Amino acid sequence: MNPSTALARVLVDELARCGLAEAVVAPGSRSTPLALALVAHPEIRVHVRIDERSASFLALGLARASRRTVALVCTSGTAAANFHPAVLEADQSRIPLLLLTADRPPELRGTGANQTIDQIELYGTAVRFFTEVGVPEPVPGAVDYWRSLACRAWAASIMDRPGPVHLNLAFRDPLVPDDSEAGQEWPEPLAGRANSRAWIERPAPPQEPAPMELPPVERGVIVCGDGDYDPLPYLALAAETGWPLLAEPTSNARRGDAASSYRQLLAVPGFVARHEPELVVSVGRPGLSRQLLAYLRRASRHVVVGDPRSFDDPVRTATDVVPAVTAPRDATPHSDWSASWWAAETAARAATDALLDEEEALSEPRLARDLAGQLPNGSLLFAGSSMPVRDLDAAMEARCGIRIIGNRGVSGIDGTVSTAAGAALAHQRDGGGCGYALLGDLALLHDQNGLVIGPEEPRPDLAIVVVNNDGGGIFSGLEQAGHPDFERVFGTPHGVSMERVAAMADLPYTRLEWATDLPKILLGEGMRIIEVRTGRVDSAALRRRLQDTVTRAVSG
Repeated sequence: MNPSTALARVLVDELARCGLAEAVVAPGSRSTPLALALVAHPEIRVHVRIDERSASFLALGLARASRRTVALVCTSGTAAANFHPAVLEADQSRIPLLLLTADRPPELRGTGANQTIDQIELYGTAVRFFTEVGVPEPVPGAVDYWRSLACRAWAASIMDRPGPVHLNLAFRDPLVPDDSEAGQEWPEPLAGRANSRAWIERPAPPQEPAPMELPPVERGVIVCGDGDYDPLPYLALAAETGWPLLAEPTSNARRGDAASSYRQLLAVPGFVARHEPELVVSVGRPGLSRQLLAYLRRASRHVVVGDPRSFDDPVRTATDVVPAVTAPRDATPHSDWSASWWAAETAARAATDALLDEEEALSEPRLARDLAGQLPNGSLLFAGSSMPVRDLDAAMEARCGIRIIGNRGVSGIDGTVSTAAGAALAHQRDGGGCGYALLGDLALLHDQNGLVIGPEEPRPDLAIVVVNNDGGGIFSGLEQAGHPDFERVFGTPHGVSMERVAAMADLPYTRLEWATDLPKILLGEGMRIIEVRTGRVDSAALRRRLQDTVTRAVSG
């Protein structure tokens, strides 16, 4: 076989031995050897997308939900550049991706050859490992090099700090297999090790170091920020100590007795003054609300649970960084501190629900609360950046049985539809239930191509619930709202109905107006769009009323 085909087949075979099960391909000519090798492999499910940005975020969603490395393939030129936003998100969110970018051979670079850019270290420090693989040649040692490189790249994507890895592969013509070359001999066998073993096998990671025993303080707080970690130890810590658990939605720790109204409580100056913490224990990346970040600054001691080489401390208040924690000896869940927090939480929750239930027409906060509360057990919910995830943070009640994820690494608007689709595909392949996405209108418009899926491609069961307030709703609650040019520069009205978007992609469409209709709307199958129309000004006013209502409830 020709050298380009040999490299692609060997590389794909070795990656499958390492554990590769999913790959996303954006079509192109120079990447032909990789695309054909992937679709021919029986153990790899391949997804094809016509848009590289959508393809990259689809891979991101697949990897995020499955917690396994996903391969991503493109041709040379700007195709590889379109991967960059997803690479940045994978870097910050520690999601394993394997970027296989095809390239022109060295003799065509810098010559004005078509579709050629400098792809060497294209993604800079955002990747864990980069290699310019080199032009394949039928020389001794080539197969050993390709197989060992595949194992190194795989390990770099998942070990220590998971993240993206980049292999740049230069292919010379011919790019397609030629039957007449079937008898061409190589100086060494192309096959891998016997019994489907990987070229390099690695031992299991070492045991985790001993956890730190926390000091015996009464006024402790547990903060669970965004991240893919086991929330159970922190729920147990809260149960043993009585310390309030402040859990962002994508921490998946908002269960049991977690304080679901902390966002509003921490915006009440009197409450914060009465609840100065002695100790904060945080895990994941907190940062969804200014109130929570400000509260982190008030503790004299801040214990961060994470890797000492790479941990999240956005306000730089960490005093200790440890791999795990345990409750203090003789900890008790009953104290004046816990009683005070729980009384405030109960009052705030009741005030929130009473206000949101005043009208049957769906407001944005009520939609977030009811959607999260009514999803069937086993569901996956993707929360869009900007207001959807913040409305979940403000209104969602504590519950078990669902998994919530979002692109919180760099919190971009990019690729949200594609990420949600990829996450739903992986979730359902692993036996999970239906997928749901709560997005804003601009996020959907920004990734309309994510709705375009070919007839032969795997399709997720994914209900995309779109809040259409004709623009950028998050800015209506910020300082920019008073500027005379606000509507044009920040509001960005577009006048597009989501029904038109659904028609473009040939998807079922429903408009949802009343809260009582939500349960039956959620029962559909396949990929579909559910539109909820709201007003940006009215939504901002409701959020202010919600805060005022909670303030009165806990200040009386």
